[in-house]
Amino acid sequence: MSLPARKFATAPAAAATGPAKVLAFALPAESLLSRVASIGRAVAERMLPPLLMIALVVGLWQILCSQPGAALPPPSKVVASTWELITDPFYDRGGLDKGLFWHLIASLRRVAIGYSLAAISGIALGTLVGQSTWAMRGLDPIFQVLRTVPPLAWLPLSLAAFRDGSPSAIFVIYITAIWPIIINTAVGVRNIPQDYTNVAKVLRLSPLEYFWKIMVPATVPYMFTGLRIGIGLSWLAIVAAEMLIGGVGIGFFIWDAWNSSLIADIIVVLVYVGIVGFILDRIVAFIGNLVTHGTSAS
Repeated sequence: MSLPARKFATAPAAAATGPAKVLAFALPAESLLSRVASIGRAVAERMLPPLLMIALVVGLWQILCSQPGAALPPPSKVVASTWELITDPFYDRGGLDKGLFWHLIASLRRVAIGYSLAAISGIALGTLVGQSTWAMRGLDPIFQVLRTVPPLAWLPLSLAAFRDGSPSAIFVIYITAIWPIIINTAVGVRNIPQDYTNVAKVLRLSPLEYFWKIMVPATVPYMFTGLRIGIGLSWLAIVAAEMLIGGVGIGFFIWDAWNSSLIADIIVVLVYVGIVGFILDRIVAFIGNLVTHGTSAS
């Protein structure tokens, strides 16, 4: 009687091992498929709306500019007439006859120098204004007046001072980008919670320790807000300044194309300018998210 009992007791267990093994292999496959599906949905939700809007804008542009008497060329004509410019941005025939890549590199180099100087001095001045009441009362009115001066209004003075186009353009970038960095940094310093200051007093932190352990973590999100605004203004300023100073640069390329009545070239360059500006903003935002652990605005 004991043997049949053993058979009946073990039979269901043996029969259950087959579906259990299948289930064990099926679950990872199903989870992998669900993950792929969720990633696909996330990508579609993020990419589909802008792609649809771009397609709508290009379609309307094609329809409107294909009419007789249209002032601007349709996108099909723009691509056809600028195909060599689009496909070969690296050519260099000497002088100012260069591809878009070299003009963009020249502009980005000026932006990198001017923006870096503005970031360093802007954060330092913003910290001073935010920390010191006397500095705020003395410098804030001057900053508020100077920041309202249009960027290109500084160009004649910079040309008179430096007597060269490239440093003049760098100065215009510097004087344009520094104001939002100063203002946002000062706001961040003034908004440090009083509890943080009280803890620093209890722990008897030195001024250097207070700066690195209290001030910097509390104000970095504000700093990167100013830095993002500054990089956008820098890119705007360099394009406008290079239209006037000449030489190799994306602004000069646009002005030269206008003088040559190459409207299609201007449209292509404007697309490049917009894409590069977007990438610069994303780079600063990405660095800000890394530094602030995601607390800065993305």
